[in-house]
Amino acid sequence: MKTTKRWILPLLAISLSALLLAAPARAIVTTGTPTALHNDTDGDAEADRQAVSREIERFRSSSISISQAMAIAEARHAGATTADVSFDGGSGVPVYRVKTLHNDRIWRHTINAATGELVGGEAALPLAELDHDDRSNLAALGSIRHRLADAVRVAERAASGKAISGGLVRERGRLNFAIVVISGDDLKEVILQPPGARAK
Repeated sequence: MKTTKRWILPLLAISLSALLLAAPARAIVTTGTPTALHNDTDGDAEADRQAVSREIERFRSSSISISQAMAIAEARHAGATTADVSFDGGSGVPVYRVKTLHNDRIWRHTINAATGELVGGEAALPLAELDHDDRSNLAALGSIRHRLADAVRVAERAASGKAISGGLVRERGRLNFAIVVISGDDLKEVILQPPGARAK
């Protein structure tokens, strides 16, 4: 399972407590510039900025929201929960890549960002084939009452924007939701610490 990327250019960190009663307990919002999506190993920062700008424009012109894409993927299997979601506008038709957890399997779905239709088939990977850390994260996801969809709603509100990706990260032994939100021309990463996620 892909771990959500961490952005390096923290400009602002705000602690928000109890945004909603049913929401994860703490949100930390970190603002960075769009170039923070890419590392600088290729040496072409201007090309990176342009690529990120194109990705953001394709995202903004999409009819389907990240929340809708998650709901579409989860509806494929009753009781499924989203573990990871990201927008991909890099080639061809813009899509959401959604990974859901259901019956000890990770299901991979590609959702058309314009129509909401499933693109291609769906693929399943047994949890037993994942590494220990990923299995541990997914087991913790099943033990907390909050879902990634809840975290997306809170993150969009906290960062005043629209989520473009989200998933699970483990920091200092605690499972968190990491949501990337487009707010104006900025990308903001929101880290949500759901109550009940035990340290391992």
